Amino acid sequence: MEKRRVSKKNRWLAAFLYPILMCAMLLVPAAVRAADKAPDDDFMGYWLSQGHDGVFLIGRCGDTVCGHLVGLQYEGTDVPRDKNGKSECNLLMLTEFRPSSDDNGRWHGKILDPDTGHIYQSQIWSPRKDVLKLRGYIGLPLFGETQTWTRYTGTIGPVCKMPH
Repeated sequence: MEKRRVSKKNRWLAAFLYPILMCAMLLVPAAVRAADKAPDDDFMGYWLSQGHDGVFLIGRCGDTVCGHLVGLQYEGTDVPRDKNGKSECNLLMLTEFRPSSDDNGRWHGKILDPDTGHIYQSQIWSPRKDVLKLRGYIGLPLFGETQTWTRYTGTIGPVCKMPH
């Protein structure tokens, strides 16, 4: 009689756990596929700024993601300079971007304003193919501005000069 009670209990456990285990088996491969594709793949490469006056190259910098200003709109032969007088050509402006732990697809880091020398907190994410959103802010993202950048496929001349 005791044996019969155990087998009923085992059947109940099997009936209860079987659907959970089946769902887990279906979900694990999807999670593995998502982990295989690094979330930053969507925004690696060249990006044209919202004002079409700069091109950024975003890529890996060790265990973080960073971005250099590699294309500029300017007249003549004098490359624009930052607040400290350094050339803006190849200037590292996006630094220390790491995946957000609470918002899938967003990366948090810092952005430099070369005209003022101020460094702001920022987020980047790609809502769809060939579109990058960048939000710079002070304190909380609520107090910031979002720009929309697009994938850049054009050319860049000598000394970071963009064609007109």
